[in-house]
Amino acid sequence: MGSASIFLFFSLIQMGHGAPLPESTPEEVGLSSERLKRIDDILKQGIADRRIPGAVVAIARHGQLAYFKAFGMQNTVTQTPMRTDTIFRIYSMTKPIVSVGAMTLHEEAKFYLSEPVASYLPVLKDMTVAVGNLNSNTGNNSVKIVSALRPIKIHDLLRHTSGFTYGFFGNSPARRMLKDSGMGDLNFRDIPLKEFVDRLAKLPLAYQPSTHWEYGRSTDVLGHLLEVVAQQDLGSFLKERIFEPLRMVDTGFWVPEADWGRIAEPLENTSEPELIDITRVPKLLSGGHGLASTAGDYLRFCQMLLDGGALDGTRILGPKTVQYMTANHLGTQISRAGPYYLPGPGYGFGLGFGIRETDGISAWPGSKTEFFWGGYAGTYFWVDPTEKLVFVLMTQSVVNRNHYRMLLRNLVYQAIVD
Repeated sequence: MGSASIFLFFSLIQMGHGAPLPESTPEEVGLSSERLKRIDDILKQGIADRRIPGAVVAIARHGQLAYFKAFGMQNTVTQTPMRTDTIFRIYSMTKPIVSVGAMTLHEEAKFYLSEPVASYLPVLKDMTVAVGNLNSNTGNNSVKIVSALRPIKIHDLLRHTSGFTYGFFGNSPARRMLKDSGMGDLNFRDIPLKEFVDRLAKLPLAYQPSTHWEYGRSTDVLGHLLEVVAQQDLGSFLKERIFEPLRMVDTGFWVPEADWGRIAEPLENTSEPELIDITRVPKLLSGGHGLASTAGDYLRFCQMLLDGGALDGTRILGPKTVQYMTANHLGTQISRAGPYYLPGPGYGFGLGFGIRETDGISAWPGSKTEFFWGGYAGTYFWVDPTEKLVFVLMTQSVVNRNHYRMLLRNLVYQAIVD
């Protein structure tokens, strides 16, 4: 095969694995093959322009796999073509999986959501909050460290209202302190999860608990809570509760050596940042961003949610639990102010997902009740219960992730013709 052919390589066959869902033609589920071809054209152009190395796209409707293609290169250095079973770092698409894991324990009455997290993780009992502002121009600041007015609840971890932050997204006092501690770096994976939470407990929160949506380390803390409640490490817990029942055979916190040849890499010699090393076993099993997966595996996870918590006769959650998770949990009492409200206009936030509140307002198409999330390195999914639609995008591009997420949303919805 010539280099140009390899460069634009795509396949409908999941090499080495069966199809993740029963297959159909697009027309059989109300999609237009001709209109879906616009996805091919956009991705091929992006690859030719070196905006992305390659991608895998999976679209299912009414439980049928209607579109499943791989484009471009898995690794541009080795000139390895993309495959539909290529393994990607999914970063924050870990969060919905860990949230589902938490709700399996909730269904067993192992905890309730209004319980203080400190009931299980006592180190988080007496938290503080950094208030005030840093002035990077003058060096003056008005930062004060005050006591938290209320405990962090388990509910707060699931909906990102705990006050925990990341070491990026601005320069607030709490963000700066987390960054200065070294724990704000997503590549920081060299201590066990318990020790990570112990260190995190010594740092102030960005906001008072239950007052403000703040994207941060909440799901990492949730992951450790699951370890304590389930009395097993997070990787084993997720494998037992989710991956094995759903046959997500390529999902985990690291990739076995036999599968290193299937790992996707970002473009070389560009402004793309360094990504986490998924070839070694990490000490820190990050519930917030640590997993690797394939488009097929994640499609099965999403289809389970669309089908009310079960897939292929295996039930992970009850239908009412899925309905509860995919409802908006912010309401009017939680502030969404500021430039870092990642769900965006027209969206609330549920228990692990951005939740669309209305058909309009948002600058991209979708349906009320749709839920979604994405990963730092370009991966993205959404589930639209109204249209019985699941979409998964896998690529490794931090720089151009939003561009292709928005384009592909438009192209999927314009292809619905029933």
